[in-house]
Amino acid sequence: LTNTNITDAQEMETTWTILPAVILILIALPSLRILYLTDEINDPSFTIKSIGHQWYWTYEYTDYGGLIFNSYMMPPLFLNPGDLRLLEVDNRVVLPIEAPVRMMITSQDVLHSWTIPTLGLKTDAVPGRLNQTTFTATRPGVYYGQCSEICGANHSFMPIVAELIP
Repeated sequence: LTNTNITDAQEMETTWTILPAVILILIALPSLRILYLTDEINDPSFTIKSIGHQWYWTYEYTDYGGLIFNSYMMPPLFLNPGDLRLLEVDNRVVLPIEAPVRMMITSQDVLHSWTIPTLGLKTDAVPGRLNQTTFTATRPGVYYGQCSEICGANHSFMPIVAELIP
């Protein structure tokens, strides 16, 4: 049952292995370049540092005299009609539309995640590490988000509210 006329096809096997790898590299290099270029903003209009604490956020407008404020969730007794329960805060982050914004995000105590789904933003806040995300909003409005990390017993009670104005 053996055939002595069959030869080894090492050249063909080598070609079948190397050719797909070369094609994948040729596809990946332009994609990685575009991904890298879209992530960087060289001259943002605003740089805001967001620090996650247990059950509240601290924001620093670093470009404008070091304006610092805390953003706590509004207790249900202080909500106005039309406010969203568990999503409204006492101090909102106010940003202009059509301006590049750099958000620098870190944490004071445990892992948090600065997330606003309608803006397509989600960046982890890690203690001792400064993560960065950039965005340019195109529509005015009030955008809501929450910490989406399991950072403690009341992790879902860390709302994030960004008010984008013209």
